[in-house]
Amino acid sequence: MAETKQTESQPAASAAPAKRVLNAGSGGRASRQLHPVFRSAGWAEVRLDIDPQAQPDHVGSFTDMNDNFHSGSFDAVWSSHALEHLFAHEVPAALAEFRRILKDDGFVLIRCPDIEIAAALLAQHGPDHVAYTSSAGPITPLDMLFGHGASIARGRVHMAHRTGFTSSSVAKLLLDADFQTVVTKREYFDLWALALMPASDLPRIQEELAAAGLDLSDAEDDVP
Repeated sequence: MAETKQTESQPAASAAPAKRVLNAGSGGRASRQLHPVFRSAGWAEVRLDIDPQAQPDHVGSFTDMNDNFHSGSFDAVWSSHALEHLFAHEVPAALAEFRRILKDDGFVLIRCPDIEIAAALLAQHGPDHVAYTSSAGPITPLDMLFGHGASIARGRVHMAHRTGFTSSSVAKLLLDADFQTVVTKREYFDLWALALMPASDLPRIQEELAAAGLDLSDAEDDVP
């Protein structure tokens, strides 16, 4: 076989382009970090938030991203403690937008409060019980249900929670949005949901998530 030598006039092969992940409802850079699975050199983050003070790459709501992003332009969507800030009737539009901007082998990873846990804490310990301490300060059952009270009191009214989810309700919403497979898991005070497009490789994605600290091997698997 003849060997081809690269000359100075032949540019080196360019590196493979990074996969793109949308951080939907990114908040400030210090508040809602990317999940570790997206922090490798192979991923490029695009930040979207409705609050200009968060200094996102794009300002706007993820219920309608037509002016910002083309269909099929992202490999993944990461939404951490953002979906609950929408009104219930807005959630299907947001999930439809997540699906629209994803490639055929993409996926959505959602993290939000588990309102079943919040309700149980409220019933057992009362509304002002400190369930845990976050970077924003102490979090009570009322904060989990209605939004971080201290932040709202400082004028950040967009931090209010307008809806909530259980494992079964978020799975149904994602399946209704025409995702191929949905995997959900309750962990500590959070609810996790992984939703996949038709050509997504579930075992590979689960393996990468497990390596990044999120084990979904014992999660609930819902398919249409």
